[in-house]
Amino acid sequence: MEYTYVAGERGRPIPEQAPEAFRRLESKLPSLKGRRFYGVELDDEYRGCVGIIENDDLSSLPHPTWVIPGGKYVRRKIKNWEENTDLIGPAFEELHRENDTDPSRPYIEYYRSQRELFLMIPVR
Repeated sequence: MEYTYVAGERGRPIPEQAPEAFRRLESKLPSLKGRRFYGVELDDEYRGCVGIIENDDLSSLPHPTWVIPGGKYVRRKIKNWEENTDLIGPAFEELHRENDTDPSRPYIEYYRSQRELFLMIPVR
């Protein structure tokens, strides 16, 4: 699936990049309903991503597009993520310590709903 994204500013901590990237991304969408949102950490850059849907006009999208790399990922769920954003970094660190990660692919946050967030790291 192809995604449109807004990149954060490299050199700033990921927790500072994420809210701004999503604010900029969401401000250009006519509606958030029925869309899948992802946060992707790629080379110290945070990308707020949203899946392109059937009615989107690719020629008029305000942001670049790309495909999130597939493959094998392990995941951890964070419930009520809006109230628990402080758990995201430590959970990613723990997943990294516990697994043989693939550094060629990004870490992913999948915002399944306003209540559920899945953290995913690529593994070999």
